[in-house]
Amino acid sequence: MTDHDTNLPDQKELEREIGEYLTRKYGRKVKIVSSGLFPMAEPEEGGGIVIPPKAAAPFHFDITPEELITYLDQYVVRQDEAKAILATKICTHFNRISYALKHPRQAKRNVGQIKNNVLMMGPTGVGKTFLIKLIAQRLGVPFIKGDATKFSETGYVGGDVEDLVRDLVRQVDGDLDRAQYGIIYIDEIDKIAASEYRLGADVSRTGVQRALLKPMEETEVELKVPHDPISQIEAIEHFRSTGKREKRSVNTRNILFIMSGAFAGLDEIIRKRVQQQAIGFEKAVHSAKDSGKFLKQVKAEDLIQFGFESEFVGRLPVLAVLDELSVDDLYAILLNPNSAVTVGKKQDFRAYGIKIQFEDVALREIAERASRERTGARGLSSVMERTLLHFEKKLPSTSIRHLVVSLDMVRNPKAELLRLLDDPACQALHRERYEVLEHVEYKRLVDFILERMGDYLETHEVLATPARLAMMARQAQAEDLDPREVCDQFILLVQRVLDCAKRISEKCGITVTFGDDAIDRILAREPRDEAAIGRTCDTILQTMEYGLRLLSQKKEITSVVIPAEGIEAPDKFINALVSKAFKVE
Repeated sequence: MTDHDTNLPDQKELEREIGEYLTRKYGRKVKIVSSGLFPMAEPEEGGGIVIPPKAAAPFHFDITPEELITYLDQYVVRQDEAKAILATKICTHFNRISYALKHPRQAKRNVGQIKNNVLMMGPTGVGKTFLIKLIAQRLGVPFIKGDATKFSETGYVGGDVEDLVRDLVRQVDGDLDRAQYGIIYIDEIDKIAASEYRLGADVSRTGVQRALLKPMEETEVELKVPHDPISQIEAIEHFRSTGKREKRSVNTRNILFIMSGAFAGLDEIIRKRVQQQAIGFEKAVHSAKDSGKFLKQVKAEDLIQFGFESEFVGRLPVLAVLDELSVDDLYAILLNPNSAVTVGKKQDFRAYGIKIQFEDVALREIAERASRERTGARGLSSVMERTLLHFEKKLPSTSIRHLVVSLDMVRNPKAELLRLLDDPACQALHRERYEVLEHVEYKRLVDFILERMGDYLETHEVLATPARLAMMARQAQAEDLDPREVCDQFILLVQRVLDCAKRISEKCGITVTFGDDAIDRILAREPRDEAAIGRTCDTILQTMEYGLRLLSQKKEITSVVIPAEGIEAPDKFINALVSKAFKVE
């Protein structure tokens, strides 16, 4: 064997290198499995081949409750108390984990610590699931949602409650280090309260409560189970490739559990308890609208009487009650630039090349009709669909490309559709009215970005100039984008401009910056993406490079600020600057 041959990698090294290449090219879904064509490497004494685990990035979390509340306010109408409770306790949960990982000696004192598991209550359609999804999205932690009615204690009826933990691991492609800091959200939890009329074992109610006790606190959940064929196949492949049985489990100590439900009938239990405490003639008859007021007075004894085990209630120390939505709340949801109802309907029509706007009085009528359905925000979608279904069916087959939803259209959609189809003057009116409402929407977007996103932009060192606000509002409106998404894009674009200035500064030995008016001129150019912005800045700075080098020779000149005119005529600007600097007195 030659010296060159001794440098050849063994089979495992080849597999690892090829596997890393495939992962980079195609993602985690493509992995290399030993084919058995090569002889297995001899195991070391005392065990099989040991594959070192990959190094995991340490968990880091530094979001404050107020930051999270500010984010939620952009999407969720009302529910201020619930948002405050959820944001505070969830941020505290993850910040404590981050702190404990940085200070392991102090973390040893946390034995017996109770997790901030959350129980959410509120009528249907008030935004319980929406809130949790937003929080998980903002925090960037793994998130899985389950329905309590689909699980049983043993798994032979429905699914095993521990399957939620396994689903959390699958959601992050088997990354146990990420999965152990996730959120498991279980909806319809009120449906597993024990029924006073049920006899015998109750595997789908109290049984599920008992099965949830350990995962909610701390337990090791095995990832491979007999009823999961995928995990069994993975185990077989692992044994074929390594010759060892793999035991993989995830600890639930840091997984946050959040439960929610409507809890119909719980308010009656609380009302009876409260009224029994009343003295004499203070006892009063309460309407259904008072149910939210009673829910806010809930105690552990009420939940136990409702049908929950005391141990189960004890593992849910944080309680958040969401308010029922009024007509004004539903109207505010429709006016919100992030409203899934109105934005979703605009996208439906935009798919056919039709632009749509809503009159405020029409949105108010939709809110009033939805309120009468008693299904919360879900009623908005129902009323919206009933109003626009026939327009969505008919207009794509016509030349009509502008639609304004009016009060008459909400009240009598079929008659208004016939009038629109038969009357050219009505079509022209829709076009004119659309342009007026488009401008109104634009002004609302400008105000929304300035008021709700101003601090966010400032935190990322992006000044909300009038020109930038106008560009962001126009882009959000033209593409039906989330204003925050547009702000994030502009943050990246401005950072690209600053990076270009930093590079030329290092190259020429003089501090070069762009004025805000100059940055606005650059951002105004199309196409507006990072690559195009980078090319624009490089072209401008290359034109100025020789002049900047000359200016760096002047000791009294330490910096150059490029104004707007420097963007339009970079050679003229730098020549004037150099001439002034080297002018002979």
